[in-house]
This record gives sequence, C-alpha cells and structure tokens, in this order.
Amino acid sequence: MERLVIEVPAELFAPAESSSFDGVFDMGSFDCGPDAYTCSQPMEYHVLVSNVGGALLVGGTVEGEVTTSCGRCLEDVVIPIKGEVEGYFIIEGEGEAPEDMDEDEFDVLPESHIIDLESLLRAAVLVDLPLVPLCDEECLGICSQCGHNLNEGPCECRASEQDEISLGRNNPFAALKGISFD
Repeated sequence: MERLVIEVPAELFAPAESSSFDGVFDMGSFDCGPDAYTCSQPMEYHVLVSNVGGALLVGGTVEGEVTTSCGRCLEDVVIPIKGEVEGYFIIEGEGEAPEDMDEDEFDVLPESHIIDLESLLRAAVLVDLPLVPLCDEECLGICSQCGHNLNEGPCECRASEQDEISLGRNNPFAALKGISFD
C-alpha cells in the first residue's frame, strides 16, 4: 500500500501562505498496548499546512471509529475517534528550531518537500484512544470464577462465593479478627 504523503506545493514556501488537505485514511487493524483495534471504515482527515516563517505548521483533525473489546466484559465496543493532528517541519536553510521546543517535537522538511502525513495521522489516532476501552463506565465485567458477563445479571458461583466470605470462610482478612491492637 502506498504511503499517504503531502507534496508541499511551491506557493507554501512563501511566508504566511497556507493550504488545506482533506481525504480519507484507512488504518485497517492495529494494536495499541494490549488491545487490538479494527477500523471498519476509513477515517476522514482535514489538515491545514501553514508557512510560519522558516517552518511549516501542520494542524487538523482525523475522525472515525474503531472497534475493540471492552477492558472489563470483553464485548465489542465502538470507540469514536477525533484526534488532533500536529506537526512542525523546519524548512532547511530558512528556519531554526524554536528555543522552547525539544528535538523530538519537530522535523526538518526533507529536500523532496514531502511530508509523511500517515505517521502524523496514526499518532493522532493513537493518542486519542482510551487507556482502558470500556463499553460503559458502569460495566461490571466478567465473573473471575466462571466468566459470566455480570452486565447480564449475577452468576451462581458469585452468590455462593459471597456467602462463603460473609461466613468468614475464604476471607483473606479473617486472620485479622484474632489480633489485639492494645
């Protein structure tokens, strides 16, 4: 598959000029940490490339949806994405790195005048993903004993486990009852 790039037009090398670029971007399936994500439809992107005097500033959004498993109950969940696209490219020979930026916060525009938009879009999507994807903030998850989805109702093993704990059996803190704190 061909990389998604922006060939910077000549008019963008004049100070204060800008151009917008819109399109679709297909991430397909990808992993982020322990979670696997699927993008069933291409995401839409809208970016503006502006000459800010010696550098090109890329800013915009990428929007779409990804599907993954809930971190608690393992049911499929659709997560809306609205990532912020950001990039700063110094035009070699014209600009210098701003003093308030670290080296990993900018790139030097290659001599080919091509910006790799795909890497900026991927980064925007990954940053917008939740740390733990959930189907609902109130998701109860699955039973650790039998694997029953607790959102569908209580399971039988959970009820017997609660009875054992209330009677003092299988309670990890039962040994503390005999300690005197005088």
